[in-house]
Amino acid sequence: MCGIAGELVFGDRAADTDAVRRMLPCLESRGPDGDGLWARERMAFGHRRLKIIDLSENGAQPMTDERLGLTVVFNGCIYNYRQLREELQGYGYTFFSTSDTEVILKAYHRWGADCVTHFLGMFAFAIAEHASGTVTLARDRLGIKPLYLAETPGRLRFASTLPALLAAGRSAGVGSAGVGSAGDQIDTSIDKVALHHYMTFHSVVPAPRTIINGVRKLPPATVRVIRADGTSTERVYWEASFTRTSSLSKGEWAEAEWAEAVRDKLRLAVERRMVADVPVGVLLSGGLDSSFIVALLAEQGQTGLTTFSIGFEAAGGESGDEFEYSNLIAAKFGTQHHQIRIGQDRFLPAVERTVAAMSEPMVSHDCIAFNLLSEDVAKQVKVVQSGQGADEIFAGYSWYPPLGGVPRDRAVEAYAKEFFDRPHSELAGQLNPEWLADNDPSLAFVRASFGRPGATTAVDAALRLDSQVMLVDDPVKRVDNMTMAWGLEARVPFLDHELVELAAACPPEVKLAQDGKGVLKDAARGLVPDEVIDRPKGYFPVPGIRHLEGPMLEKVRDALHAQAARDRGLFRSEYVDALLADPNTPRTTLGANQLWQLALLEMWLQENGI
Repeated sequence: MCGIAGELVFGDRAADTDAVRRMLPCLESRGPDGDGLWARERMAFGHRRLKIIDLSENGAQPMTDERLGLTVVFNGCIYNYRQLREELQGYGYTFFSTSDTEVILKAYHRWGADCVTHFLGMFAFAIAEHASGTVTLARDRLGIKPLYLAETPGRLRFASTLPALLAAGRSAGVGSAGVGSAGDQIDTSIDKVALHHYMTFHSVVPAPRTIINGVRKLPPATVRVIRADGTSTERVYWEASFTRTSSLSKGEWAEAEWAEAVRDKLRLAVERRMVADVPVGVLLSGGLDSSFIVALLAEQGQTGLTTFSIGFEAAGGESGDEFEYSNLIAAKFGTQHHQIRIGQDRFLPAVERTVAAMSEPMVSHDCIAFNLLSEDVAKQVKVVQSGQGADEIFAGYSWYPPLGGVPRDRAVEAYAKEFFDRPHSELAGQLNPEWLADNDPSLAFVRASFGRPGATTAVDAALRLDSQVMLVDDPVKRVDNMTMAWGLEARVPFLDHELVELAAACPPEVKLAQDGKGVLKDAARGLVPDEVIDRPKGYFPVPGIRHLEGPMLEKVRDALHAQAARDRGLFRSEYVDALLADPNTPRTTLGANQLWQLALLEMWLQENGI
C-alpha cells in the first residue's frame, strides 16, 4: 500500500518533475517508508512506499525493467502474486525482487492491459512503455484503491489523493495562489452536479466527478490507455452479474447451500489477505462482519491474532461503544485484544485531522472513528483486515427490505424515497439559486443505472448501484483515507471479487432473510456466537458528531460563518441559521445530522484552500 503520482505531457515538452515532486509530501502518510521519482521525456512518476511485501530496496518504486522497457508505480496488493510469479517464470521471465510490484510489470508485458483480469487484489497503477510513450492507468474491480486525475490542455496528472493534485498547481485567483504556469493549473470551482449528489445521494459523488470541476477519478474496474499524442481509450473490464442466469447462480440451491458457498468463498478471501512480510491484525467492531473474519482466521489456525476496537464517550443519550460484543469475540478466539477508549481530549483535535485526511468530503462520522483507531493500530501493526462491504453485497442496510417486491417500473422512485438525503424539491430552500443544478441529476443518475440490462428486481438494481458507487465512495474510501493517514494498510475480504460475484448471483430473498444479510448469518452460524449474529445492526458510534453540542457545535458554527463560506455562498443563510438554532433535530432520510453535512463540506473546502 503506497501513494502514487505522475504527470504526462503531450507534445514536445518534458514532464514537470517539480510538479510531481510537490505532490509527494501530500502522500507521505500513505508511504512513510521511502520515496522515489522517475522521469523520461514527457513522463514522470513519483512514489511513496509502505513496506509490506519484499521489505528490501529491490521492491522500491518507481520500478523499472529496462530490458522490458517498462516503468510502474503501484498502490495496493496483489494477493495471488506468488502464483502469478510462478506462472510467468514458466513463460521465461526472471525476477530481481520478491515483490508483487514486479509481478505487475511482467504480467503487463505478457498480457498487456488485460493483465488486470489475472490479478486478485486491490490496486491502482500506472505503467509507462518507454518506446511508444503509452501509459496505462488501471483501478481494481471494486475501487478499493483510489486514482484521481487532473487534465488540462496538453497535460494529465494523476495521484492517489485529490489534495496531492492541488499541491501541484491550481487555478490562479481561486483558493491559495498556487504554483506552476497558468496552463497547467487545476480548476477548483465547485461542480454543481457533484454538489447536488453530495446533498442528495447520501453525500456520495459518483465517479468520474469530484466536488471540484478540475479533478476527476478513474472509475472502478476501469483501464485507461493513453497514447503519446494524448488520445486515449477507456474500458470497464469487470462487473458482477445481479441475475439468476450466470454460471454461479443455481436456482435450485437451498438456502443452506448458498450459506455453505458463501462461507467457503469468504474463508478463501480471508486466507488470501494474510499474504504479507509483516504481521496482519483485524479491526474488530463486534459486529457480524469483523467477528466472522476473526472466526475464520482462528479456524485456519491463526493464533495470537491482534484485534482492535474503539469506543467514545456517550452523548445525547447514545452509547459510544460496542465493547460488549468485541470483548466476547476476543475472549472466544483468544485474540490479543486492544480496547481504544476516546475521550473529549482526543476527539476534538481529531476532527480537523480527519477532515485533512479526506481526499473528498465524507460526511460519515465513522471517519473520525477510523482515523483515531488507525492512529493507535499503526503503532503495533502495518496491515489489518476489516469488515467493510458486507452490507452492500449481502443487503444489510435498512433501505433494501422496503424494495423487496417493488415492481421494476416503480423501483427508481422507491429507492430514492428510502436512500436520498432529501427530495430535489427541498434544495431550492437550502442552496442559493446560483448553485442549483438543472432538473434532478441524482434521480437521473439512478434511473440510468436501474435502466441498464440485468438486475431484474428492484433489490438487485439497488445492490448493483450501491456496490459500484456508494460502496466505493463512502465506506471503502473512508477506510482507505483514514487508515492510510497513518501508514496502515486495510484489506477488505468481503470485497474479494469472487465473493462479490457469488453474492450478486444469490437470490434477493435469501439475502433479505432475517432482517438482512440472512445468507451471511447462516454462513456464520456454528463459528460466530449467536449473540453476535442475532444482535441489532451496529456501527462505529460517534455520538459527538451525531449530537452536536459544546465545543464541537462551535467548530461547526465557525466553519459555516467563516469568511470563505460567506464568500462562496453555497447555502441559504436562513437554512444555516435554522440548523444552528436547532442543531440536532433536522435529519436526513437515513438519520444523519443535516447541520454536520453542511459543516463538513465547508470544513473540507476551507482545509484545501478552495
